[in-house]
Amino acid sequence: MADLPKILDSRLVAPGDIFKVEQLDLRFANGEERTYERLKPGGLGAVIVVPILDDGQVLLLREYACGLHSYEIGLPKGRLEPGESFVEGANRELQEEAGFAARQLQVLSDLSLAPAYMSHKTTLVLARDLYPSRLPGDEPEAIETLTWSLDDLYGLAMRDDVSEARSIAALYMAREYLSKENR
Repeated sequence: MADLPKILDSRLVAPGDIFKVEQLDLRFANGEERTYERLKPGGLGAVIVVPILDDGQVLLLREYACGLHSYEIGLPKGRLEPGESFVEGANRELQEEAGFAARQLQVLSDLSLAPAYMSHKTTLVLARDLYPSRLPGDEPEAIETLTWSLDDLYGLAMRDDVSEARSIAALYMAREYLSKENR
């Protein structure tokens, strides 16, 4: 396996609250040098939550997605607040966005969105034993909730209003985890 490229220099070229753009001057093992840009997260980490209802259905959200200027169906997610663990952040986001808390939360994995140019990872948390609990959030409007069967993820992923790869991957990973747990 090749050695990682050596970072010769790095500089912040675009600061921001959510993302920062960093340029890296790199030297590869074969002597080639290149400048790469990458997005760096502006926060402390992020979570995406797969909330499973008592009947085995997954709880989903329909909310505005600024990047696509459309309403999209996906999972609760958000950035961590100072001092929060991934589990605490997942339970807070679940309460703020969906109006539920979970008695059982389990970290399953980390997901990256575009590792070629983003250093950001999102931690996948499975939430079970849900109960109603709402915390005030920072959303500009109420978020619609809906449920979907984990047995029909293909049907969900083929919808025009479901396009976020993290949500789709998280759902498939959670379904696989749960199916192995029940064997």
